[in-house]
Amino acid sequence: MPPITMYLVAAMLVIAFLAYAIRILREYERAVVYTLGRFTGIKGPGLIILIPMIQQMVRVDLRTIVEDVPSQDVISRDNVSVKVNAVLYYRVVDADKAINQVENFQAATIQLAQTTLRSVLGKHELDEMLAERDKLNNDIQEILDEQTDAWGIKVNIVEIKHVDIDESMVRAIARQAEAERNRRAKVINAEGEAQAANRLVEAAKKMATQSESMQLRYLGALQEMSGNPGATIVFPFPIELGTLLDARRPSGG
Repeated sequence: MPPITMYLVAAMLVIAFLAYAIRILREYERAVVYTLGRFTGIKGPGLIILIPMIQQMVRVDLRTIVEDVPSQDVISRDNVSVKVNAVLYYRVVDADKAINQVENFQAATIQLAQTTLRSVLGKHELDEMLAERDKLNNDIQEILDEQTDAWGIKVNIVEIKHVDIDESMVRAIARQAEAERNRRAKVINAEGEAQAANRLVEAAKKMATQSESMQLRYLGALQEMSGNPGATIVFPFPIELGTLLDARRPSGG
């Protein structure tokens, strides 16, 4: 073999060796390194060197991952069937566990999120799903974070996006809401009438003990009636005035 050919072959082998041995990891990446199949540590970021044919690596991204949780059929505690979907924010905090403790941490996390979503929401009524989303989000996030800790996963946020209700249930809920509004209106009217009756009783008691208040009420009624030009006002003759006139009339006449 000519010397120049040997040099070319050697150069190609060196280039191949360097291409395999030298790896560059970005700031958000880590390398899970195996030596002869055994886990030997985490490397990166920056420049790392692997021994060809002896060492292998698995690249892990440490940035936050956003996953859509597909719509789940949930039966609430008050037996209402709904479809609920959510969005999940999580990231790898321990590359060793994320690779060595679970086969596919992304698939495992999304599957766990689906089952947890059904389990948690099934313990609540429909009104709570619609009105207390923040509390439900926190409950789901805490459960997922605790269960994925063994995989080196940190669940940061869980947000319920949509709660879809069947059209027949929407009409039933609308009727229920209308009935509730009518009930509240009747209760308010009844309370108002009760308060007005109490005030009238108190006013009657005061008028019964104070004749002046009755006279003032009488004059007020006359003033209100005088505002209508077509009204005819008949003044009743006060009994007290008749008694006074009889007392002053001469006894012989």
